[in-house]
Amino acid sequence: MEMEHINDNTIRVLIKSEDLAARGITFLDLLGNHNEIENFFYSILEEVDIEEEFKGSEAVTFQVLPKGDGLELFISKNITPEDMEEFEEFSEGFSEEPTAALRKTIADQLQEKSKETEAPLPRKFIFEMVDFEQLVLLANEIQLDFVISNLYSMGGFYFLEVEFVDELISDGQVEDYLAYLSEFARRSTATSEVLAEHGKLLMEHDALELTRHYFA
Repeated sequence: MEMEHINDNTIRVLIKSEDLAARGITFLDLLGNHNEIENFFYSILEEVDIEEEFKGSEAVTFQVLPKGDGLELFISKNITPEDMEEFEEFSEGFSEEPTAALRKTIADQLQEKSKETEAPLPRKFIFEMVDFEQLVLLANEIQLDFVISNLYSMGGFYFLEVEFVDELISDGQVEDYLAYLSEFARRSTATSEVLAEHGKLLMEHDALELTRHYFA
């Protein structure tokens, strides 16, 4: 934890994630727990020793805002408009309610961690059909110009391997196309490796286009 005097009336305290860890606290511990947030907040004030720093002050105000992977806490006494202008250069958008700012920061931290650990949506999928006519219907109903499609036969069934290769297609769009494909064929648990080893490759790379061309 770092502390510095911006001026005679204002102290800035930088609280990093490792400062939380040193206290056995995580952002998740604080989320949704009002008492935990209040206890943490006032423990910081005790460490800064506000009573000694601002001895004789009648009014003390606080501002809290997110800062990188932690928090910035501004503690001020007898603050004036001039004082406010002096530390506005450090940040924007002060919160008058410490608990609200802490909650916002915790939510932001958890959202970022979720994005970092979220697995990307696969781009290769396999659909199973009971007969060739089902593939003909699918090929004529769905136009996918940005995929590689391979057709296999195995165990009396037909398997269509579809791989989305256009990087500009978002995960949301892929999910929409999958939902549409699922109206005409069933998602299969078979893998590409199983099909390559045990299945018979009937059409390669452009199975959907070839089926439309010859069986429309």
